[in-house]
Amino acid sequence: MINRVTQVDNGVPLRRALISVADKTGLEPFMKNLWKLLPSLTVYSTGGTYDLLKTVAPQGRLVAISDYTGQPEMQGGLVKTLDFRVYLGLLSETYNPSHQQDLERTQSVPLDLVVVNLYPFGEVTADPAVTLEAARSHIDIGGPCMLRAAAKNFLRVLPVCQPSDYSSVLTQVEQGQGSVTLEFRLAQAKKAFRHTASYDEGIARWLEKDATILSDLYQFQNR
Repeated sequence: MINRVTQVDNGVPLRRALISVADKTGLEPFMKNLWKLLPSLTVYSTGGTYDLLKTVAPQGRLVAISDYTGQPEMQGGLVKTLDFRVYLGLLSETYNPSHQQDLERTQSVPLDLVVVNLYPFGEVTADPAVTLEAARSHIDIGGPCMLRAAAKNFLRVLPVCQPSDYSSVLTQVEQGQGSVTLEFRLAQAKKAFRHTASYDEGIARWLEKDATILSDLYQFQNR
């Protein structure tokens, strides 16, 4: 039986964040300012995002996601964040005793903030000469999953999918003295779902209209 949520906090303090972005525009100043407001914020991160954040992170406040999950990234970065402990941290509910037991059992942590944007599929496929493999490699899997999980659990988690929203996040955190409101989390959840829906629609449209896909594949087909 599913336990329905009966208690929700308006203000949620941001203690732990999951950050993995393809578009790193504005990330460095955003995080510098966010850590000024939240010096105890712990950030879990991946790949190039982790490398960038190492230059601005306070001592002990940045964790590689592979260190947290105990699993190295799949070759080519195909699997980095698709892990039970990550999604337990995103989807667990504050006042659900079973969820809290799961967190304790797996030594996982609740994640309060998700800053994710997606591989630039639309920009890459705007080039008429783009190859199938170039397009296919820019289909993001983990990014939409993280955003959708965070957006689904807006009752506790703040999803952020656009660099243009960084300033609003800082304002909310400052006004809330480290917390963000339910109203703001819901507004960001709406943006996240619109973003992932538009992203998937763009992939479907490209696959439907590109007449060279099968011919590109035939050269690799086993006889």
